[in-house]
Amino acid sequence: MQIEEKSPFATPFEWMGGEEKVKALVERFYDLMELEPRYAQLRAAHGSELGRARQNLFWFLCGWLGGPQHYTERFGHPRLRMRHMPFSIGNQERDQWVACMDQAMAETAVPDGLRAKLSASFLQTADWMRNSPG
Repeated sequence: MQIEEKSPFATPFEWMGGEEKVKALVERFYDLMELEPRYAQLRAAHGSELGRARQNLFWFLCGWLGGPQHYTERFGHPRLRMRHMPFSIGNQERDQWVACMDQAMAETAVPDGLRAKLSASFLQTADWMRNSPG
C-alpha cells in the first residue's frame, strides 16, 4: 500500500504561491510557445495574437487551482471541451501543450510535488480535449 503525503497547503493555488506565481507560469508558457520551435504546431493553433489567451488561462488556472474564480465570474462554467472545439487538437497539439506547460513549470520553480500532481492532471485534461485524429 502506498500512502500519499498530504500537502501542507489548503489548495494547489496556495502551494504554488498565489496569483503572482500563476501569472509567471502562464507568461512563461506562452513565451515558450513563441520561442521554441518544438511548440510550432501549438503556437499556430493559437492564432496571431496571444493576449486574450494569456489572460484567459491565467483567470482559469487561478480558479482551477483553488484560488479566486476570475474566469467563472466573467464567463460562467469553463466548458473547456466545448470552447476548444473550433480548434483542431490532436496528439501533436496535446503533447506540445503538455510539454510546454511542463517546461514552464520547471522554469518558474513550481514545487516538485505540486508539479508532479499538475502534470498528471494537465495530461489527463489535454488528452480529453483532443477532437482530431492523430
